[in-house]
Amino acid sequence: MRVFAKASPVKTDKRDAHLIAQAMRTALFKATHVKTDASQRLQLLLRHRQSMMRRNRDLLNTIRGTLKAFGYRIGAGKSSLFARRVREELDDAELLGMTEPLLKAYEQGLVILADLYAQLLCAARADDICRLLMSVPGVGAMTALAFRTGVDIASRFEKSQPFGAIFGLTPRTYASGEVEQRGRIKKCGDGMVRWLLYEAANSVLTRCKSQNWLRDWALNVARRRGMR
Repeated sequence: MRVFAKASPVKTDKRDAHLIAQAMRTALFKATHVKTDASQRLQLLLRHRQSMMRRNRDLLNTIRGTLKAFGYRIGAGKSSLFARRVREELDDAELLGMTEPLLKAYEQGLVILADLYAQLLCAARADDICRLLMSVPGVGAMTALAFRTGVDIASRFEKSQPFGAIFGLTPRTYASGEVEQRGRIKKCGDGMVRWLLYEAANSVLTRCKSQNWLRDWALNVARRRGMR
């Protein structure tokens, strides 16, 4: 509607209302799918876990960065052992007292993340489509749930081609006359689904040891186009 209203050189509320009414009358709009209540609730759970992951990562980086200025180089390592490793390496009581509140917040965040993941895993196991998606190598509960809720009702699509478009995975295209340029992906839509799909694909390429047709196909694409 904003682009449609720009066609008029006159910008008033009355004029905008007239243009919106005209657009509705002539069907110059595209219907937007409203996701089901179940999908919205599961996406809420996914967003909460993503926020806690970001918060814990910020705490970890803050602790490592501030202690580095005092000569303590603490690697990331396994997240569950990070707080214990910091307490063991810090021999300065004053620095330890200043860092302890952040360590407690970090440990509390790990407990919350475990609780949220347990809820996600329970929801994924209770869904037939998620269980089918999790049978694919590299796809876990989070990826399956994110894709499931991102698509929501699959029957609203006639073909499988639009799935890449709604998640912004189709390339940008510029064509004019004899010039046709294909760029990087559009990155529109749900960024979390794109991130998890990228993680799943990277897991198939680098961590999956078993031979399967999906890994062979992906490696052939990687040889031609690169690992990204």
